[in-house]
Amino acid sequence: MQHQQPAVPVLEEQQLDEFLGAVPERGQWRYRPRRVGMVWRSKAFRAGAVITALALCGLVILALVRQETGTEGFLVGLGLAVLPVPLLMAAFRWLDRVEPGPWRNLLFAFAWGACAAALVAIIANSFATRWIATATADPAGADTLGATVVAPVVEESAKAVAVLLIFLFRRRQFGGIVDGIVVAGFTATGFAFTENILYLGNAFGEDQQLGTTGFASVTVGTFFVRVVMSPFAHPLFTVLSGIGFGIAALGGARHRVRRVVLPLLGLSLAIGMHALWNGSSSFGPYGFYAVYGVFMVPSFGLVTWLALWARQRELRTLSVELPVYAAAGWLTPAEPLALASMRARGMARDMARHWNSHPDPALGRAAARAVAEYESFATSLAMLRRRARHDGAGPDFALREQELLHHLWHRREFAGPALTYAAHATGRLRRAHQPPVAPPFPRQVPYGSGPPQHLPAPHRHYGGYNPYLEDR
Repeated sequence: MQHQQPAVPVLEEQQLDEFLGAVPERGQWRYRPRRVGMVWRSKAFRAGAVITALALCGLVILALVRQETGTEGFLVGLGLAVLPVPLLMAAFRWLDRVEPGPWRNLLFAFAWGACAAALVAIIANSFATRWIATATADPAGADTLGATVVAPVVEESAKAVAVLLIFLFRRRQFGGIVDGIVVAGFTATGFAFTENILYLGNAFGEDQQLGTTGFASVTVGTFFVRVVMSPFAHPLFTVLSGIGFGIAALGGARHRVRRVVLPLLGLSLAIGMHALWNGSSSFGPYGFYAVYGVFMVPSFGLVTWLALWARQRELRTLSVELPVYAAAGWLTPAEPLALASMRARGMARDMARHWNSHPDPALGRAAARAVAEYESFATSLAMLRRRARHDGAGPDFALREQELLHHLWHRREFAGPALTYAAHATGRLRRAHQPPVAPPFPRQVPYGSGPPQHLPAPHRHYGGYNPYLEDR
């Protein structure tokens, strides 16, 4: 027997205005841990210091690259190097759709890779190569040794620092493998962007000296190898470091050895893969293509599979952790099932966008935004509870839970019906006999004991399609 899908409610403009007027913005009700101490503990001071440092690194690296390539070569390299950047950033952002990290973290990672890590790499690699050439009196051998031994260690270590900083200082937004992959991917994309400007600019300068043009030019060959064939090379290397940090984050604060060993293991693998890639040209005329086809492409496929598996694991976390809140009345029974499906989440946003009979599209966009924020807060709530079960609840668990439930409560009038409808429409209710429920916390952990302080008590009536409106 097929389940009949519920009818889509139509809300009047006045109801919508009242609802949107009652929805708090993200910054209007937020738990903030109390900070005491010197001025460097100020968020504004630290942000200003980071931006200033990265800006100075950017100016220095800009001057060094322009000096190396010339103005014309720099502009050509910049125009060609920017082409893969939007595609790589979009791919990593798509992977992060379940619990999107804040853009400020990702922009910091990109800027670190493009400015700070690139500057460290240029200075350290040049110094090491000159020292090796002086010590061995073999410039050709110094270049090979620098590319295969020195450069991988310097570059991967410099890029991994961005992942380490976010892992340490943005711990709430770094919860697993997907976060490690995304942060590492943005860092490596920024690094590859700057490096490509240098290589493509030098190639253009070489073509200018030789007078070659067309498909036989050095610029075209460099562009094909670095931008067409292997735009994923640097992201693939650094993602291994990100995976190490991500697995360490899953282990929690109690596993201190894992928090040190796993990132170092990931960094070692990244250095090894980078060294193999840089040294492929020394394996003979076909060494590059052999390493590319036999090692790089399969490794890329394996890491891609791991990233997709980790994202699916995050979705399963919602169906495991959120039924506890549904049983307490904070969510409808169908919401954990819908929130665990990217298709259902997208359908819920689309339905909210078209619920209004009023022709003003701004109202529909506002409703869809409210549902999207509800999905984000619910995901954060599930991840918070999972971390508390693995790490032990921290002292701020109850206050953070209160903040998330507050935001869910004020968006429930659109999100509850939209997600319930999406669960019906996608057939997840028909396929789910009994969703798994995570085991309860230890007795000392304050969860589910009642509504958060200063919040209305949740409704417990599920007899109809919209339990929230029925209990009014």
